[in-house]
Amino acid sequence: MRLKNIAGSREFIADSIYVVHDETLKAGKWNSIFNNDHEIHIEIGMGKGKFITEMAHLHPEINYVGIEKYSSVLLRAVQKMEEDPVSNLLFVRMDAESIEEVFEENEVEKIYLNFSDPWPKDRHAKRRLPSREFLKRYEGILKKGGLVEFKTDNRPLFDFALEEVEPAGWEMVEYTYDLHHNAKMCENNVMTEYEVKFSSIGNPICKYIIKRP
Repeated sequence: MRLKNIAGSREFIADSIYVVHDETLKAGKWNSIFNNDHEIHIEIGMGKGKFITEMAHLHPEINYVGIEKYSSVLLRAVQKMEEDPVSNLLFVRMDAESIEEVFEENEVEKIYLNFSDPWPKDRHAKRRLPSREFLKRYEGILKKGGLVEFKTDNRPLFDFALEEVEPAGWEMVEYTYDLHHNAKMCENNVMTEYEVKFSSIGNPICKYIIKRP
């Protein structure tokens, strides 16, 4: 369950040097923000930041941007960064529907979607982050051949995500319904908070990797 309405969270985030704010958020400016020309990977809906923070520590040659719409959740990630800073990671508080306003065409190499909100009602299908509507948005910022990696323990959401790939014109690279028992796909796997929680109670973790046309 998401944290909500923590008093002072917006003000704390507004003052943080680890959060990129509206006045700086301009598509095509990320290499200047990081002050290097390293490739850019983003996580949409990063939660408390365990996954992307660990990835940034493991891969200093890559710039990471964590995107989270809820201030009270982003707050936790920022607090962790203050305790253990890493120079190749920054955060943005925003809704993913505006992703093309923040990144320009061909600016991103890889997108991570981890344990996204399933939006279970059919009328909300377009809000699901692996929907064809969002894949179109990702296509607008990923380099040709760029990747989206998606993990979830929600089998109906995963089945939906698989069905969206071909109509969206993307290429399936590989997928599994049980990541932790797939030696190839689980190699070097970095777990999220939810992945730790759900796998510990026996829920199989689904994952796909798809390629931008």
